[in-house]
Amino acid sequence: MYSLERPVRGQSSSPKDRLGRTRRMVVSSLTEDEELTEILKSYSSNKVTTTKYSFLSFIPKNLFEQLHRFANIYFIFLAALNFVPVVNAFQPEISIIPILLVLAVTAVKDLWEDYRKHKSDKFINGLVCEIYSRKRQTYVDQRWQDVHVGDFVRLSCNEIIPADMLLLYSSDPHGVCYIETANLDGETNLKQRQVVRDLPRQGSELTPENFHSRIECENPNNDLSRFRGFMEYPSKARVGLHNNNLLLRSCTIRNTETVIGIVVYAGHETKAMKNNNGPRYKRSKLERRLNVDVLWSVVLLVIMCLTAAIGHGLWLRNLKDASFLIPDTTSPALSGFYLFWTMIIVLQVLIPISLYVSIEIVKLCQIFFIQNDVDFYNEYMDSRIQCRALNITEDLGQIQYVFSDKTGTLTENKMVFRRCTIAGVEYPHEENSRRLEVYEEDEAMGCSHTLKSRASAKSLSCKSLSCNRSSVSLHTLTGHSEGEESPSPTLPRHSAFSSPMEKDIVPDPFLVQKLNCLSSPLFLLRDASMELTYIVDFFMALAICNTVVVSSPNQPRHVVQVPEVSRTPLKSLEDIKMLFQCFGLPRFSTLSPPHTTESPRSFTRRLFSRGKAASFTPSPSPTLTKLGTEPDGEHNLEASILSIKPGLDGVPGEDGDQGYEEEGEHGSWKGEEDKMFHLNPGAWSGLENSNGAEGPPSEPGADELIYEAESPDEAALVHAARAYRCTLQGRSLERLLVELPGMGSLAVRLLHILPFDSTRKRMSVVVRHLLTKQVVVYTKGADSVIMDLAESPKGAEQSDGRQGHIREQTQKHLDNYAREGLRTLCIAKKVLEEEEYDIWLKRHAFAETSIENREELLLESAQRLETNLTLLGATGIVDRLQEEVPETIEALQRAGVKVWVLTGDKQETAINIACACKLLRTTDQLLTANCGSKEACKALLLELRAEVERGEAAEGTSGFTLVVDGRTLDFALQEDLKGDFLELSRRCRSVVCCRSTPLQKSHVVQLVRDQLRVMTLAIGDGANDVSMIQVADVGIGISGQEGMQAVMSSDFAISRFKHLRKLLLVHGHWCYTRLANMILYFFYKNVMYVNLLFWYQFFCGFSASAMTNSWVLIIFNLLFTSAPPLLYGILDKDVSADTLIKLPELYKSGQNSKAYLPSTFWLTMLDALYQSLVCFFIPYFAYAGSDADMLSFGSPINASALLIILLHQVIESRTLTWLHVLVLVGSALFYFSFTLVFSVVCVTCSPPTNPLGVDKLQMSQPIFYGVCALTTVVALLPRFLFHALRNSISPSDTLKAALMDQLNPDNYCRRIQHWNQTQAQSKARGLVINVEDLDIKIPDFILPKELKECRAATGSVLS
Repeated sequence: MYSLERPVRGQSSSPKDRLGRTRRMVVSSLTEDEELTEILKSYSSNKVTTTKYSFLSFIPKNLFEQLHRFANIYFIFLAALNFVPVVNAFQPEISIIPILLVLAVTAVKDLWEDYRKHKSDKFINGLVCEIYSRKRQTYVDQRWQDVHVGDFVRLSCNEIIPADMLLLYSSDPHGVCYIETANLDGETNLKQRQVVRDLPRQGSELTPENFHSRIECENPNNDLSRFRGFMEYPSKARVGLHNNNLLLRSCTIRNTETVIGIVVYAGHETKAMKNNNGPRYKRSKLERRLNVDVLWSVVLLVIMCLTAAIGHGLWLRNLKDASFLIPDTTSPALSGFYLFWTMIIVLQVLIPISLYVSIEIVKLCQIFFIQNDVDFYNEYMDSRIQCRALNITEDLGQIQYVFSDKTGTLTENKMVFRRCTIAGVEYPHEENSRRLEVYEEDEAMGCSHTLKSRASAKSLSCKSLSCNRSSVSLHTLTGHSEGEESPSPTLPRHSAFSSPMEKDIVPDPFLVQKLNCLSSPLFLLRDASMELTYIVDFFMALAICNTVVVSSPNQPRHVVQVPEVSRTPLKSLEDIKMLFQCFGLPRFSTLSPPHTTESPRSFTRRLFSRGKAASFTPSPSPTLTKLGTEPDGEHNLEASILSIKPGLDGVPGEDGDQGYEEEGEHGSWKGEEDKMFHLNPGAWSGLENSNGAEGPPSEPGADELIYEAESPDEAALVHAARAYRCTLQGRSLERLLVELPGMGSLAVRLLHILPFDSTRKRMSVVVRHLLTKQVVVYTKGADSVIMDLAESPKGAEQSDGRQGHIREQTQKHLDNYAREGLRTLCIAKKVLEEEEYDIWLKRHAFAETSIENREELLLESAQRLETNLTLLGATGIVDRLQEEVPETIEALQRAGVKVWVLTGDKQETAINIACACKLLRTTDQLLTANCGSKEACKALLLELRAEVERGEAAEGTSGFTLVVDGRTLDFALQEDLKGDFLELSRRCRSVVCCRSTPLQKSHVVQLVRDQLRVMTLAIGDGANDVSMIQVADVGIGISGQEGMQAVMSSDFAISRFKHLRKLLLVHGHWCYTRLANMILYFFYKNVMYVNLLFWYQFFCGFSASAMTNSWVLIIFNLLFTSAPPLLYGILDKDVSADTLIKLPELYKSGQNSKAYLPSTFWLTMLDALYQSLVCFFIPYFAYAGSDADMLSFGSPINASALLIILLHQVIESRTLTWLHVLVLVGSALFYFSFTLVFSVVCVTCSPPTNPLGVDKLQMSQPIFYGVCALTTVVALLPRFLFHALRNSISPSDTLKAALMDQLNPDNYCRRIQHWNQTQAQSKARGLVINVEDLDIKIPDFILPKELKECRAATGSVLS
């Protein structure tokens, strides 16, 4: 694993052969080794081509792609068949017109899309970067497409990375580079990359000629979070390569003046291009139903052709020596066989060739309307809905199950520190709670201070460097114009997790008071040091256990400088106190605080004012006793010591019992709290600067530190630590700069970062402690994991009892936090002995330098270290619900959609959120499933199922909500239990799965989708939701706080959960009904017209003759009747958007596929059959006995068929506008104009028949118009009467809702009063009223202004 395999004797030992197929080798392109140069040339160049076609390959390749569609092959086959003389039905060139037209339209669409890609590729390939030139011995400007693997590339601030490069040099003295990955994954927070470890120093800047190292890495792949390899120096020493050494293509250099890297992947081998999959294509449920009906149409076509073939054979057999027959030796059976294929050609229009093209056009228009809906626009994020799947819009109208993530999907994912527990003592942060309430009120009133703060923060952080090169726009990779500045609304996106609500945390007074003791020169009691040690370690962990990047508006980056004060290991509080005295700490202010009531914001400023002495009066405050003051105004020892008397507000009591105090809001360390000197909080709450200055802080702009966090949890904890003056001030490759209260800025040596992963559910940092010089592991993670790993510290006196008490109290506080809906994290630490650390380090180094199985080895290494942890405490973080989430879930449930929440949070938190978002109603019966074994799970599932059945049998039961934890879900998803689990969950109104992993989420969605055969939708915002998003029929990603992983895997992307309401209830309903009705209409008009030709065969000896000319026959369905159904599928609106929103019950029609059922299809076929009979036989009897020839007989039939088909759509349409009238009238005029011109000018256009003057003569006779009118009325009368009777006797919900849109205010008031009376009477009888039982059901409808008084009189309709 560390070296290349030794070549076997007799085999080639070339580098290329030794590498094999699993690795790639990269060396400098300046090498003179010809063999290595050939290896570099074998890799992909950096030229990117996303187009599918070239000038020469367009026609053959596009034609080949279109032949993948069965319908196109079918029509090409018929066109070719018509060239066979023995079976041709009409002129061969005419038969190819339809398929050529369809192929041409599709080809033009593909060509236009490919041309746009070509323009974008040309722009990107032409971007300029600096590449080292061997000839000129310097860096020269080259186009991106000229970059190759092994080239050295130099980039400056704000430049976009042209290829995947290994970072070899950074202008940062600590080898750090900051990048922004917004172009790649949408995440706008800065990420830190570092120069390859142990790279030899080569002066001020890397000299490419001196680079002789060899790089071996894995082959190109699409994993953005993984990079494995090693670099071998000329000395044969090797160092492992990681993802944080790699600069990815399309990312942007930020806050770093100059970087140099060597290209390892270029062009289509880069990770960015490997992830560029383009739009997603799925088969919708309606399309699958359409394919079945197309097969039925094929069966119908075969039956009709077989009938004609058999009839023709029998007719020839019974016909003897007819004078009109041409003598032929062909047998009747063979003639029947030939006629079968001829009839296939004649009746080919039964299969709707234009339907597929029409569906594509309609779906593109539907996507256009969805993307341009202003209600989906998020002004704060400057984003709108994205439709990434182009062919499943109608599935949005048929969803039956919604599976939702919680964090970031239902909630804001803006984590705000709320409260904490340390060493078993709970600190409620009541003032902080009141501050959050103030912010919520401000947001409800429309205040915009948060937006401005975010914008200003980003504008400072992103442009902190004055770079020589102009910044390239972030839109360059998507084809936008170069040099455009992003509009101001996008600025807040870059300053993630840093609004005042998230940053301005009000500390807890009692916790501040204890931290003040740390700075007191009077605090000398060693017995009281343990709790204070826990507190310091707790906030140290919050400050450094993260990957936060620190930036400042005044500095491009923070350079960590290690203080020169030498330190020795410290063991006691007295040693810490002596160290503080070495730093020259000042005496504290003696001001006594006035008792005032202030706003949370001013309270925060006074509580912790950086650079000033501030004071506060805690509320509720302990009883303070001032002991004395010297006449000169200076405090003596006695004057500085205050005691806290027990009170009623959770202050430690006077109880003299031994052991640990468990009562009270704050708890207490019994026996230690009473011995602590409690100093005047008014005097010491300021926690002055480490240098003792009373004025501005020592670091300029320290108050304006900007934290770029990868997750909102990290940002919340760092801001919380900063509120207590445990401030993370800077980060480098090997150092962290941390300010502690009373100690100033101290450098912490960073040894390792063990990043968070979904398997461990925690992250850790390994540091050299700044005070004790011991190797310390700080860990934070899920409470379910940390609590199991927490053990008693070694060698601590009474540690077993103390740690047991801390775990017990912390668990109680965690349960309380979960019941309040807070997100919980546990904080722990571990002190390593040097020998123990050395052993672990060797194994970890082996894992880091491995290429194969690196992830597994690193996971094992981290788990080996994170054991026997000392529990420090836990945090509770607020993650508020997004706006209108309860209303959206309530609307979806009223629409018949079952909503499941799949979350990794604790059960209590999940239940709390379910109640807050109205997923769990107060009338619901809550069923919980927490099992420790498979047998217990099976028994519990059966018991709960029986309870649900009993509840369903009883009257008045509201519903059931099932809550399942992750362990029980593991058992329930096993093969022999999933049936019971599915049956139970199917009977519940909603289901909440807590503590679920990403894999469990996808398994749950797949189980429900496959077993229940229902339409599923999954919605989430993070990488842990990708699997369930991809498994569901419709996947929706939320472009929120956790990047774009979910969006990149989704079919649709929205910015807020509330948008799901309109997307499904309005656009989903419209898309489904429009497309379903259009497809049925296509089948109807094709079958109706083809049957006319079939009826004629009974009167022409089944000879495949047609009573119309071949031109009209071919283009009748393609041109004359194609535009109206397109408009029908694009603009038809059965119910307005407002009514669909207010009446979610209307969505059920799409769930049940009422618009397109098998019965609906066959009824449509029967109606088409009836209309074809009327359309054929009325003209037949009208012209019976006349001298009308075949074409004269066919002229009124064609005209009648056109009028019937167009007016049939008028009857079916719910919307008739001037545009509809224009298209309908235009189609009719186009037909009559074409036939008139054709009959006048065409003499030999349709041999052997001659249509010259036929239509002109027919249209000049009154009988033509009489026949057309009578035929049209008789054909459409049954459908018209059916609609009239059904809408009068049993109107559908959709029709009732549509009538609401047409009511005037007076009638509307009367309907509302009638509805209220009916509802009141029904409630009195204890009945459940359905929509069908009411005249109109319109809850909470938006009334016109003149109806406000009427609404007040009648009362609200429905909450």
